[in-house]
Amino acid sequence: MEEGITLATLDSHDCPVESRITSFLSSDGPPGIEISLTKADSLENGLRGLESGDIDVLAIPAGMIHGNMLGVLQAGCKIVGARTPVRPYPVLVSENKLQYQPKSAILLCESKLGRRQLRRARRGIRVLSPEAYADIEGRADIPSDPMSLTKWMEELRESGDIDGFVVARGLYDKCQLVTRRHSLLPDGLNEGDPHFIPPAYSDLIVFVARSRFPKSISDEISEKEGETAWWVQNNFVGSLDAESLGKTGIMVRHRQVRSLIKQAESTRDLTLEQVCLDPDGDVIEEEVHVEIRLEIVSKDGTRTVGLHRVIRYSDFERATVASLRDWETIMKEVSRNVPKDFHTDPESPPFIVLDD
Repeated sequence: MEEGITLATLDSHDCPVESRITSFLSSDGPPGIEISLTKADSLENGLRGLESGDIDVLAIPAGMIHGNMLGVLQAGCKIVGARTPVRPYPVLVSENKLQYQPKSAILLCESKLGRRQLRRARRGIRVLSPEAYADIEGRADIPSDPMSLTKWMEELRESGDIDGFVVARGLYDKCQLVTRRHSLLPDGLNEGDPHFIPPAYSDLIVFVARSRFPKSISDEISEKEGETAWWVQNNFVGSLDAESLGKTGIMVRHRQVRSLIKQAESTRDLTLEQVCLDPDGDVIEEEVHVEIRLEIVSKDGTRTVGLHRVIRYSDFERATVASLRDWETIMKEVSRNVPKDFHTDPESPPFIVLDD
């Protein structure tokens, strides 16, 4: 191998970057360059390593970039690639699936979006944050570290105090739990099954390098689907504050035409089917499509505002910008007070309250 680079990895509690990169380098299709792995202990030190030339590429969870893009640019760096999410979906750790939980079940979930989606999927059960549960039960021993918190919730489940809890799949693996898990997927097996759009940036890895880093090298370690996921998510939610980001679910993935047609036929979705077929019922083309799903759920889980787009890969950047404008218009309309048709009509609240 003629070229070699030093790649530093930085893990988060729900995105095991090091193991993902190690698995990629040891796979059947490794890059055609020599890569030396090292570790970074923080984003700031990783950027300093890039500035000094001690490392060439920094691989980090995409969520760490949110709110820190200015620091990346000031360090003379940029995003040069991304890896496709492998397991972005959270898991319910419980002996029973969500549909079979008893009516008095207590489920804990740290994610605000996850709690709202659980309430939407199953009425009549108690869905609480670990902090709220500890306050209600008068417990003062709640850990702050994500791994310790997961083990604490598992102890509560084993003792029968709660019926289950929801965590990221990466955190479940890192804690080496052996309890039954049930993935909370965006597509139900049957029409009408509950769906769970993952939180923003879930399991998405991005590569940071100096501004003039060769594209020929970044192409060796990056993936087109990962780059698409990063570009779309960064444009949709990159400007949100942490509070709004925690309520937003977004999923971006590449879809083959045949899988889209199969899904449309099984769910009888005529709109989705028309994306791939001409008026005669023939497949228009075999080009890869990009599916974008975005949603915000009300606090009690009774109301959902969502956007679902399926677009050709060759057109996804223009279509993303157009979809973003549509989303901004939708959010403006659903969050304002409903205007009166007549002056004697009662006040009508907005469809969804974004500040809840």
